[in-house]
Amino acid sequence: MKITAQEEYGLRILIRIAGCGDREGMSIPQLSTAEGLTSHYVAKLTRILRMEGFINSTPGSKGGYVLAQPANQIVINDVLKALGGALFDVKFCGTHSGAMKLCTNSVDCSSRSLWQMVQFIVDRLLDRITLYDLVNKEEDSAKVFLKLLEESSIAPRPVEVSPPSFSEQ
Repeated sequence: MKITAQEEYGLRILIRIAGCGDREGMSIPQLSTAEGLTSHYVAKLTRILRMEGFINSTPGSKGGYVLAQPANQIVINDVLKALGGALFDVKFCGTHSGAMKLCTNSVDCSSRSLWQMVQFIVDRLLDRITLYDLVNKEEDSAKVFLKLLEESSIAPRPVEVSPPSFSEQ
């Protein structure tokens, strides 16, 4: 699994806009400079974010982009799905069937179960994180995420590792 550049940069642009104190927002050139991206690519990403209802453009020569709703109401799972889609979509099996028209594992597929479970857990976590949680210093955001993990049943459990036993033969 990989996070696409579009998802990463789109999220970073949204975080920049959310953290901007200027009521006029941030312009494409400002976002381009801040993120080290081309203006064309920033325009593409802001268009997606605007079409999906996360940001609005402000008019005028000093216009830019502002949040369309409060940061604590923008759910990160929705943002990532708007920018690139889910990690696993049930349509995936139909498009990756191999040389045959139907997947040979369409009835009994343990890998599909794995990807559905991964998607469920990712959705469960990302549905609880808002843009507000990300407009902080990294250490503050990390505390929020650790708290979320502790509260959920998906928190990693410590694994006890015992040294291997060697028996003489």
